Amino acid sequence: MRELLSRHRELIRFAVVGGMSFVITLAVNYGLKFTVLRANPLTALILATLVATIFSYVANREWSFRTRGGHERTHEAALFFLFSGIALGLNSVPLAVSRYVLQLQVPHVTFAAQEIADFVSGIVLGTLLGTVFRWWAFKKWVFPAEDARPQRKSGDGPGDPDIRDRMAA
Repeated sequence: MRELLSRHRELIRFAVVGGMSFVITLAVNYGLKFTVLRANPLTALILATLVATIFSYVANREWSFRTRGGHERTHEAALFFLFSGIALGLNSVPLAVSRYVLQLQVPHVTFAAQEIADFVSGIVLGTLLGTVFRWWAFKKWVFPAEDARPQRKSGDGPGDPDIRDRMAA
């Protein structure tokens, strides 16, 4: 079991970050959707996903893919947000289809049916579609090189080793 976990460490960490991002997306989405963006559920989902994406960049860079790299940080961040933007579009497609093509919204269906359809299409299907795309794109394009950054020892603090060394000097 330990060997299996070790072999799939990046995927497990990516999934943990994804789970935390999912909770952030849910909280922000429903916070906006049931308050200031009642009439704009797609906008609420896009904003929620954007907030979660910012968290995801930091967590994935510093934890999930901490030994990967291959690009300067600004180039890496630009690629991360480019592919996250594409994933955001993919994430929004199921909800847009549900709401605006299938008309699964009030007054065509009950409020409960609308909310169930929004959850299944926007939160479940959209997140799944975006996550699969992100996993592929991040490993292939954003963090392509394995062992590009040194692994931190268990007692090391956060940040890049070169930054810590400069701060210590």
